[in-house]
Amino acid sequence: MIKQEVIDKVLETARIEEVVGDFVDLKKRGTSLIGNCPFHHEKTPSFHVSVSKGIYKCFGCGVGGDSLKFVMELEKFSYPEAIRYLADKYSIQIEEVERSPAQLAAQDKRESLYVLSAWAGKFFAEQLWKTEMGQVIGLNYFKERGYTEDIIKKFELGYSPEEWTALVDKAQVAGFHPDYLAASGLAIERDDKSLYDRFRGRVMFPIHNLTGRVIGFGGRTLKTDKKIAKYVNSPESEIYHKSDVLYGLNFAKKAIMEEDNCYLVEGYADVLSVHQAGVENVVSSSGTSLTTGQIKLISRFTKNVTILYDGDEAGIKASLRGTDMLLEEGLNVKVLLFPDGNDPDSYVQKFGAAAFKDYVKSKQQDFIFYKTNILLRDANNDPIKRAEVIRDVVESIALIPDEIKVSVFIRECSSLLDIEERILLAELNKIRLNRARKADKDAARKPQSSLPNAGVSHVGMDGPPPDFFMTDDERGGVAPMESIEQPAQLTSEILQEREIVRILINYGDYLATWEGDGDIPVAGVLLGNISDIEFKDKAAAYILKVYREAAAKYEIPDAKQFYSNPDPSISDLAINSVASKYSLSENWNDDKRKIYVTQEYEHLKPLVVTAIYRIKKRKIETEMHHIREEMKHEKDEANLEVLIFKYQKLKEAERLLGGFLGNTIVK
Repeated sequence: MIKQEVIDKVLETARIEEVVGDFVDLKKRGTSLIGNCPFHHEKTPSFHVSVSKGIYKCFGCGVGGDSLKFVMELEKFSYPEAIRYLADKYSIQIEEVERSPAQLAAQDKRESLYVLSAWAGKFFAEQLWKTEMGQVIGLNYFKERGYTEDIIKKFELGYSPEEWTALVDKAQVAGFHPDYLAASGLAIERDDKSLYDRFRGRVMFPIHNLTGRVIGFGGRTLKTDKKIAKYVNSPESEIYHKSDVLYGLNFAKKAIMEEDNCYLVEGYADVLSVHQAGVENVVSSSGTSLTTGQIKLISRFTKNVTILYDGDEAGIKASLRGTDMLLEEGLNVKVLLFPDGNDPDSYVQKFGAAAFKDYVKSKQQDFIFYKTNILLRDANNDPIKRAEVIRDVVESIALIPDEIKVSVFIRECSSLLDIEERILLAELNKIRLNRARKADKDAARKPQSSLPNAGVSHVGMDGPPPDFFMTDDERGGVAPMESIEQPAQLTSEILQEREIVRILINYGDYLATWEGDGDIPVAGVLLGNISDIEFKDKAAAYILKVYREAAAKYEIPDAKQFYSNPDPSISDLAINSVASKYSLSENWNDDKRKIYVTQEYEHLKPLVVTAIYRIKKRKIETEMHHIREEMKHEKDEANLEVLIFKYQKLKEAERLLGGFLGNTIVK
């Protein structure tokens, strides 16, 4: 686990304008910096960066946060990944909290596998560029495929020598343990425990994770012997899980977000060719069937996917099989079929980058319509096959969670299939009903108690948080934090609580003059007057708790700690409390213009007093409501008199507070 002192140092060092400036072209406007938001498409800049507060806020799409949250959202990093990114940017040494021997051993193994994989990637690259066989065989192959040196270097392509133990020998000389060579899949263990290279005589394609670390390899043979597998991939390991990895995503993620679309191809070569053609938002499932984990990985960056598969029969069938899963996850899916048996790689080689881009833009079509047309073509006029086509298409539509999309597809497919819309709807409802029944039966066969994490994922259920059963290492190096549930509706009560939080965050350390008491920090006055009040809004309650704990030590918390809170409801509340779309120009009150505008901090006393009176009044109203309910059911006259007396006193207090606030209280 990363030490808290290191996290604090990273957050303190990271400058918002420098971190954001790496990704956004910022221009000075008043006291803020402004640019086009990287999280949504816009022509008029609405993305503000406050250097003094250390935050960003887009008043177009609503996103906001500090340096840490910016890289987490933009690069889709986890909390520890973002900390490590910023630490690396500012050359801050990461120190880990001491772990148990078991945790340490597990972490050491994982890190050793990462280090070994990175070393192997450099080894293969050196073999490609610096050895005679690598240049003659490997480099010539890549250049014959049309890949430029820039692309070869960018994707860190390499060559594995033909010798049986070339990598094994070099690795052991470099000090890597034989067990790690086998565990990483770089070497295969014989019966006598000796090792030999897995990727002998192949050109190498390193596989990177989201942060760019090498986690595995794909190797292509250059031999024509049909007995030899064309591709060999790294086996599953502690750092490589093929079902959760997309080849090229680390290079494509930024382009995917910018284009709001992801091109999905079949193999390594397709990714390289399409990327080289100038279409960088392209990834591959690396020859494996598309998995739910891969789909969820795509959905982190966009909801739009275009499948670019081979134009042969196998490619068509593959697109039909994998796409239903995409629909089920709520993605918008288009399909593009290449002519005359071409794939993306061969099409780029034959016709060039410009023709490829034009073809992709003009020929892609929605998957549902594509599937309908393809299946109808195969059915010809056979009524039985036609009925199967209708059922198959409706089954795909039934997977789509968005009811509006479902309605549109049903209507359009009614015309394409030449069948009444009501019949398609009836079939749709039947399919959904059957699936629901099957799900119920499956749930009945699996008792809740038999599931290891039963109930953990359900929000609001009693039980441990989702990451309770994970080790620190599995969490990525940070302690778990229970997510705070957002309120379903912003009531006046919640708005009052958030106003208190806003005042604390903005002016908690400001001194205001109070009659008889002198200069006292705003936080002390606020907290002292609402000590008997508990907040209902969970995020506001958390921030209030932190301030109360600090006040007990005669301290005032730094608002910046809330900006980086892992819980988005807390960080969003803190950011929204300090963010402002407008700021006064420094030129207003210069010697020439002398335009003076009062600021909120100049009137802290009425601001604080009003906030206290309002929340006190709310508490009184709540207590009065409870008393009224008690009076309805109280039978004892003595107790009833007591309740009436209490109610009158509360009513008097309410009337008094209403007078201060300028409210009319009905007697």
